[in-house]
Amino acid sequence: MSHGNHEDHAETIASIRALEKEFARPITILADLQGPKLRVGEFSGGKAVIRHGGHFTLDRDPTPGDDSRVCLPHPELFGILERGQRLVINDGKIRLVVREADEHRIRCSAEVGGVISDRKGVNVPDAEVPIPALTDKDRKDLAFAVEHGADWIALSFVQRPDDLAEARRLISASQARSGDARGASMGPALCAKIEKPKAVERLSEIIELSDGIMVARGDLGVELEPHEVPPLQKKIVGETRNAGKPVIVATQMLESMIESPTPTRAEVSDVANAVYDGADAVMLSAESAAGDWPEESVAMMHRIAMQVESDEEYTARVRFSDTPPDSTTADALAHSCMTIADTVPISAITVFTSSGSTARRVARERPATPVLVLTPSTRTARRVGLLWGAHSVVTKDIGSFEEMIAKGKRMALRHGIGEAGSRQIVLAGVPFGTPGSTNLLHIVTLKGNELDKHEA
Repeated sequence: MSHGNHEDHAETIASIRALEKEFARPITILADLQGPKLRVGEFSGGKAVIRHGGHFTLDRDPTPGDDSRVCLPHPELFGILERGQRLVINDGKIRLVVREADEHRIRCSAEVGGVISDRKGVNVPDAEVPIPALTDKDRKDLAFAVEHGADWIALSFVQRPDDLAEARRLISASQARSGDARGASMGPALCAKIEKPKAVERLSEIIELSDGIMVARGDLGVELEPHEVPPLQKKIVGETRNAGKPVIVATQMLESMIESPTPTRAEVSDVANAVYDGADAVMLSAESAAGDWPEESVAMMHRIAMQVESDEEYTARVRFSDTPPDSTTADALAHSCMTIADTVPISAITVFTSSGSTARRVARERPATPVLVLTPSTRTARRVGLLWGAHSVVTKDIGSFEEMIAKGKRMALRHGIGEAGSRQIVLAGVPFGTPGSTNLLHIVTLKGNELDKHEA
């Protein structure tokens, strides 16, 4: 949502849904909100030079800036900064240290100087900025995304749990205005982007209130030292997995492929390590949005993930982090699916779900087999697209145990997740169609004559 307008986005969504219909496969749409981006004002001539070790002031005077000062049109920053705190400008190319700050100006020394131009971004890594995670633009974009059926909303620059609570209220309000009475649980899921050090300090609370997490390494790498990001990425992935929620690793994964048809070896290793860490998804940015080699970038990302997951050591590595099940029947059964698949040759774990929660529990365990998610809800089928190993299918609801077993077998055969003679785990809840009732695990053997090509 940082680029383009609503008309552009509506066309994109329509194109995606047309492809979804053409290929008869649920496709997940994530609307990534821009968030409150802080920027400096403008300069006489469009740019200035800040000397290394020199002094530079940010103030509230709208007069065009020069080599000694510039306007900072964000009054909320004045009065909260203290001596010794940092201001990082233009993605880390310029670093200032606060020497004195009051309600009208922030006097700094340049730890790293350089050329600065109009409206470059400002990061404040050492302070919690008293601004909401949702700007007026974000509120309009969120309402648009809900109205047009986005499956996930990514909330940028989250600093505190309250940011997520506000987003959920806005999602509910947008649903009400659009006449959607199905409730927030069936609206778009909420993904918190971790890109502020203050968010890391309250990570467990943010994970608890979100439906998923994105490790947004772009701004996170600006506000922290570069060497601090890799261990932090592992921490965020591990804690999110432990909570049983999907986690995305994003930004600069194949950066050189913006201009080059092949990535660097370091970039390949970076993507591979995210897969080995157990991320549910890896995400491209400029590589596919504005680069010269978008298809090649997607294909490369795919090949790296496939190569890692074919490594015989992959399962042991991806389960290196302990994810003990919660003390619920559903979690115990999901954990059992993993241990059964490790013990007995299993072609698929077939999950019947209306809300997607059972699929999420199974994916959390990282079983060594695909997870076939069968649901009567198109919304659920799309939402689980971010889950590790999930292959979702929209199908008619079931009404009996016999129908469940027969449908599970047919869908596994039809979608190539198993063949005649292979075994499959079926996981569901009785009474059928009741969210949160997972209480049944059954192992069946597939037979080739059970495939009915006319069944919906």
